[in-house]
Amino acid sequence: MIWEVAEAALKISGVKMAHAVTGQFDVVVYAEFARVEELGRMIEQLQQIKGVRRTQTLIAVPPPVRK
Repeated sequence: MIWEVAEAALKISGVKMAHAVTGQFDVVVYAEFARVEELGRMIEQLQQIKGVRRTQTLIAVPPPVRK
């Protein structure tokens, strides 16, 4: 089931990578978006995948530009 979830996630627009992992979660999905609204739609689609019980969203914050 884990591999099926990762494969289904890869079909969602914006998703760049999906990996099976060990630990608290079974799958980690990496996605990129220009707008927060697109992220919300992607999360809704992920939550509809058979086998997904819950999701947790983490947003990477780029470091400040240093001169």
